[in-house]
Amino acid sequence: MDKKIASGLLSIGAVFLRPEEPFTWASGIKSPIYCDNRLTLSAPSVRDSVEHGLAGLVSEHYPDCQMLMGTSTAGIAHAAITATIMNLPMGYVRSEAKSHGRNNRIEGRMEKGTKVVVVEDLISTGGSALDAVEALREEGGDVLGIVSIFTYGMKKGYERMAQAHTEYHSLCDLDTLVEVAVEEGYIASEWKEKILEFRDSL
Repeated sequence: MDKKIASGLLSIGAVFLRPEEPFTWASGIKSPIYCDNRLTLSAPSVRDSVEHGLAGLVSEHYPDCQMLMGTSTAGIAHAAITATIMNLPMGYVRSEAKSHGRNNRIEGRMEKGTKVVVVEDLISTGGSALDAVEALREEGGDVLGIVSIFTYGMKKGYERMAQAHTEYHSLCDLDTLVEVAVEEGYIASEWKEKILEFRDSL
């Protein structure tokens, strides 16, 4: 499954590798990889693999899950589609509370004690996903863990998840992605280790 997801992400440019002409992240870091998993939403065959894959992760690792919660905004659509496949309720967590109305940060009805899985598109350092986890726990949600489409596998991400006593599972990681990228001719083989070294340096 991880190789199938990697191949699909590469085919639609959702994860793009450009080691010879790095992208500039918002932080200013020059990166050989750029991720935009929102593109899966407009590619039906890849989207189908992703959403059924996420449903599989939830079923396998969190069989007691009662509700899916997407991160805002990237995880919302994936949570909604996956929840439809699994016939589960869903909602989402805003990056900050609304400044009007009921001042909600969590959208959707979540009773205290509800067993929740957070749906994210991308895990790097884990910051946005863990913000959502914290907000859900503050409102009484029993967060079982996080599922995502892709993870860089950064050391900082693993450390932050461990500190927050939160586990996560991803459909695809950078190690698999660069392996498939070499196999399918997206990058030359000599770039594989350089890209992984870049990840490990962060």
